[in-house]
Amino acid sequence: MEIILETNNLEKKYKDYKALNHTNIHIEKGTIYGLIGKNGAGKTTLIRIICGLQDPTNGEFSLYGVSNNSSAITNIRKRMGAIIETPSIYKEMTARDNLIEQYKLVGMPSLEGIEELLKLVGLEGTGKKKAKNFSLGMKQRLGIAIALASNPDFLILDEPINGLDPQGIIEIRELILKLNKERRITILISSHYLDELSKIATHYGFLDHGSIIKEISSVELRKKMEHKLIVKVENAKEFVKYFEEHNISYEVMDNTTIHVYGKYNLAKFVNELSKNNLLVEDIKEQEESLENYYINLIGDGNHA
Repeated sequence: MEIILETNNLEKKYKDYKALNHTNIHIEKGTIYGLIGKNGAGKTTLIRIICGLQDPTNGEFSLYGVSNNSSAITNIRKRMGAIIETPSIYKEMTARDNLIEQYKLVGMPSLEGIEELLKLVGLEGTGKKKAKNFSLGMKQRLGIAIALASNPDFLILDEPINGLDPQGIIEIRELILKLNKERRITILISSHYLDELSKIATHYGFLDHGSIIKEISSVELRKKMEHKLIVKVENAKEFVKYFEEHNISYEVMDNTTIHVYGKYNLAKFVNELSKNNLLVEDIKEQEESLENYYINLIGDGNHA
């Protein structure tokens, strides 16, 4: 799989403060990569460095295999589009005029494609309405259209649904999925709306105190978040044979703890085990959310 973005021990220092601390991130082509971290974790700093708005103190990164230390990085960045913090729009202009200005700025040879872009982001009917009179969701969609003006195949969105109402969030979600699936655009999203991010991301990177502490695919994460029973026993080995014979999905955590995946009636499950002389000391159900996974990841002091 082609790597679009890769960082190698990236650092950013402000006097004695490290905003990024040996940050290593890997984004594959065609993915929607959710960058998760609390305020101050380093998300925006990382994005600003990738976009060329700041220089790293140490370490390096590459876009499409081109190092940031290469003179070719400026040209390769033309394959990127980005919204950092808030969309850059001319509030006294219409949506169409905003796109015309962006087309000029990025050196597009003609205005062809503007109407298609407006339709793509759902702003084709705004006519002469000035951007200052747009709703927050409309401004965000216009910002995405502006970021798409140069036909990028890598899009970076910094908190794209921040402050939006439920309808606005749905519109941005559907647009992101459409860009990824239909236009094959690789997307990096920084967000603290974890429930919403879980609906669209294919991969995740968890950033804490300037370091990526975990990268995981949505498939792997769903496995970890799957409904399970946490079974406490005296000796896990005695249960393994039974689970194997009955095709029960399980994972031995240690000598006395087993995770059993799937939904079961607790009373019946324990009773069946008891009939086979398998005594359970304690059992409880657990179904983890992305938010709980994140909290457990950064809160237990074990970033493995």
